[in-house]
Amino acid sequence: MAPDGDNPSGSESSGAKKRGEVEIDPCQLRPGVHVRIPLGWLEHPFLYGSFVVTTDEQVRQIAALNLPQIYCDPSRCTSPPLDRPALPPQPSPEELQQREALAAELARQTAAKQQRTAAVSLLRDRLDAAQSHYVAAAKLVGEALSSFDATPKNSLRLVTEVSAQSAAVLVRDPDSAIALIAEKVHADIDFAHALSVMTLALLLGKQARLPEAALREIGVCALLHDIGKASLSRSLLRRTERNKYEETNYRSHCQLGHEMALRAGPIAPQVAGAILHHHEHVDGSGYPGRLAGTLIPLGARIVAVANRFDNLANPVNPRNALSPSEALASMWAKEKGHFDATLLQLFVRAMGVYPPGSLVLLSDGHSGVVVASASVQSPLRPQVLLYEPGLPRRHALIVDLAADQGLKIERSLHARERPEEEVDFLLPRRKLSWLHMSSP
Repeated sequence: MAPDGDNPSGSESSGAKKRGEVEIDPCQLRPGVHVRIPLGWLEHPFLYGSFVVTTDEQVRQIAALNLPQIYCDPSRCTSPPLDRPALPPQPSPEELQQREALAAELARQTAAKQQRTAAVSLLRDRLDAAQSHYVAAAKLVGEALSSFDATPKNSLRLVTEVSAQSAAVLVRDPDSAIALIAEKVHADIDFAHALSVMTLALLLGKQARLPEAALREIGVCALLHDIGKASLSRSLLRRTERNKYEETNYRSHCQLGHEMALRAGPIAPQVAGAILHHHEHVDGSGYPGRLAGTLIPLGARIVAVANRFDNLANPVNPRNALSPSEALASMWAKEKGHFDATLLQLFVRAMGVYPPGSLVLLSDGHSGVVVASASVQSPLRPQVLLYEPGLPRRHALIVDLAADQGLKIERSLHARERPEEEVDFLLPRRKLSWLHMSSP
C-alpha cells in the first residue's frame, strides 16, 4: 500500500470529492488504481485512507465495505480504473457469503485498529511526559555542571536529586522503557551527554539487578563522569584528531574531575572511582591507571559502557555518527575486550536490536524511527514513528510492533541513505538523547 501522505488521525480522508478527484465504483478498482475511502480514519481498517491499491485482496476488502462510491485521483494511478459497467454486477450467492465473511473480518480489524489508536494516544502522553521530565532534568543538570567548581556542594545536591528521581522511576516501574528525546530541546551538548549517559547507565544498573541506593550512586557517577573537561579548552575538546601532547592533556580530564569531586566534600567512593576510571578497559588497555578486570570499580565499568555508546552515536563530528544499532554492533564486534563482558551483554539485551533513535524500514515499505525501546520479551518489536511527508511530526502515526503483528522491521537504515527532509522529520535533533519513560 503506497500512502499519499494524508493525515492518519482521521478527517482528511473522509468527506466530499477533492480537487482533481473523480468518483468511481468499487467494482472499477484493480491494482494500480489510486483510491480515497470517504470514511474517517477510525472507520476503516487500512493504515491510510488514501493510497494506491497494490493487491487483489485490497480490492476485495474495499468492496466489502459496501460503499456506494469511492474517490480516485487519476494523476496518482499507475493503472487506470476499469470501465464502469452498464449495470452493477450481481454477485453470486457464494460471492455474497464471502463478502459477508470478509466484512465481518474487516469490522474486527477496524475495532482492533481503534484499540491500537487508543494505545498510541497513551504512548504519546508518555512520550510527552518523558520530554517534560527531560527539559526539567536538563535545566538542573546544566545548573549543576556549569557551577560545579564554584559551588560544588550545591551542584552535588542537584545531580543527586536528578539521579534519585530517575532511579525511583526504574524501581517503581519495572516495565519502563527508554524513550528517544527527538524534539529540539535547548540543552548544552555536554549536559545532554551527561543526561543520556545517566539514563543508559541506570538502565544497565537495573539489568544488573542493583538496589535503588546503588542505582542512585550510579546515576551520580554518570552525571559527573566528565566534570574534569570543564578545565580543558573547548578547542581541544572539539578536535577529532589530537597529537601526543594534546592526547595527554585530554586524558587529564579524569584526574582533574576526580580532584574536583574530592574538593566538593564527602563523596561516595563509587562516584569518585567512576570519575577517575571511566576510561579504563577490562583488558588493561585504558587510562589513567591501566586497571584491568574487577580492579576497575563497578560504577566505572557501567559508565564506560554507557559513555562509549553515546559517544559513538553522538560524536564531536556528526558526520562520524553511527546509528544506535551500528553503535551496539561496533562495541560488540570491535571493542568487546574493553568492557565487562556481562555488563555489555546485559546492555545489548536491554537496548534491543533496534534501540531508540534507529531509523528502520518496515515490511510494508514505510520508513520510520524507533521512539521507544522494545521489551526484553520482544526485542525485534519496538515502537516506531512513521515518516509522513507534508505532515507535522506531532501528527505522524506511531505503530507498536509488539501489538501489530502484521508489520515487522526489514532492516536498519542510515541517515546517509535517506533524503534530508525525511531525516529532518524523523530526527529533528541530530544529537540523540534518551530518557526513561514510564509504562502505561
